[in-house]
Amino acid sequence: MTLVIEVLGASLAPEGGPIGLFALAPEGEGTSSVQTGPSAEQVDPGLPAQLDAAECAREGFAAKVGQVLRVSVSPGRRAHVVGLGEPDRLEPDRYRRAAAAFVRSAGQGGEATMIVPSGAPGAALAEGAMLATYRFDPYRSQPPPGPLERLVLVPASPEDEAALRDEVALGVARADAVAFARDLVNTPPSDLDPSEFADRVAERLAGRARTSVEIWDRDRIVSERLGGLLAVARGSSEPPRLVLASYEPASLPEGGAGPHVVLVGKGITFDSGGLSLKTPEGMTTMKTDMSGAAAVMAALSACAELSVGVRVTAIAMVTENMPGPSALKPGDVFRARNGKTIEVLNTDAEGRLVLADGLSLASELEPDAIVDVATLTGAQVVALGRSIGALFGNDPPLTEALREAGRRAGEPLWPMPLPEEYAEHIDSDVADMKNTGRTGEAGSIAAAMLLSRFVGEGPWAHLDIAGPARSAESSGYLTKGGTGFGVRTLLEYLQELSAGR
Repeated sequence: MTLVIEVLGASLAPEGGPIGLFALAPEGEGTSSVQTGPSAEQVDPGLPAQLDAAECAREGFAAKVGQVLRVSVSPGRRAHVVGLGEPDRLEPDRYRRAAAAFVRSAGQGGEATMIVPSGAPGAALAEGAMLATYRFDPYRSQPPPGPLERLVLVPASPEDEAALRDEVALGVARADAVAFARDLVNTPPSDLDPSEFADRVAERLAGRARTSVEIWDRDRIVSERLGGLLAVARGSSEPPRLVLASYEPASLPEGGAGPHVVLVGKGITFDSGGLSLKTPEGMTTMKTDMSGAAAVMAALSACAELSVGVRVTAIAMVTENMPGPSALKPGDVFRARNGKTIEVLNTDAEGRLVLADGLSLASELEPDAIVDVATLTGAQVVALGRSIGALFGNDPPLTEALREAGRRAGEPLWPMPLPEEYAEHIDSDVADMKNTGRTGEAGSIAAAMLLSRFVGEGPWAHLDIAGPARSAESSGYLTKGGTGFGVRTLLEYLQELSAGR
């Protein structure tokens, strides 16, 4: 991340550069009210407390979330007033989106100042600003001009400074984790094969407090009977990897080990479809198919910095899916770690095969919850588009907690059913199950139904993020390419669980 965020008092704020203000949508025939405070006048005496109704009408400014109005406040200086929408529902994601709109509006390079209203979620502001300035330029010979370099946050009231500083530190840590996931997803697939993925995770976790990582090579994977991971890896010249990372909180409840959550991620570093080959167009974004593995490892990497109070294990199942001479063939049957057999009728439905082993390993740890994250099905995109993830599970309290975490994190999830009568969709003539459902019917449900057979009796949730894992454009706090979707939801969930909520 290139943006530096500082929290300073009004007397230390930069004398130049744009100033960010937030405005609430007008009620009835009123004008938009600007959220200022005692510090605002010190930063610039020309900052408005109310907006001119005629100017707002002329510019079409109604203080909608992320809408920006530029106002001259002193010679050579402008305020960028950003809308927060209606005053009755000021959720964190509104501030996240508003901060992103401000840093995009502030221009390239240099520094800017933002007046932070009392009670505003500083973590969300920091996340929005940092994520909006994210860039992935290592492969450009001449990178374009960079985004804003320094953002100074000034609390509207001096009494808010200490709390804002603590909040911003949390937001910066979460945004940094998202950026790590985005970097992994955006790296070209020949430069991020399974071994390189494992090495980058190990490098990221090295030296982090109470965090450890081990990497399983092909021999270890064979000895651990991970039949699904080995089956998918057969077509590739690159050996598979399993990355197993662990985090222990600084303190545990007296007399107990505390809650334990296992995160499992699909890590297909490139998906050609195998012998069930994708079209050339269908392959162009398939470096994104390891977004689930990137998300779970990125989330675990931030646990120590965020003082997460629960034990966390993250498992990434990492391989390529290629049509090499030894590739898995339609009609093949393999045995997963838990002994169940799967008939493979479509080698492009490979994510559920590697997750079968990962979930089997997770269930053996007997955790309090298992959450898997995967770019699993095109059917998810058909059902929910590219902004909302599909949420499945066998435990209503867990799925509701994740849905709420996603709402607060700005990563919406929609609950999906697992109807028992659909179980026959994956019945096989020769094995315990097959890896495809009925043609044109409930594809995401069929995939989740298969996964449910590998989690045992404990609480489990499945996030299908095939759509929101990638953005086709740069907008708000998203940058074109990998989004890191799921990282903030997982961290929000783990922090809430730490707080006993």
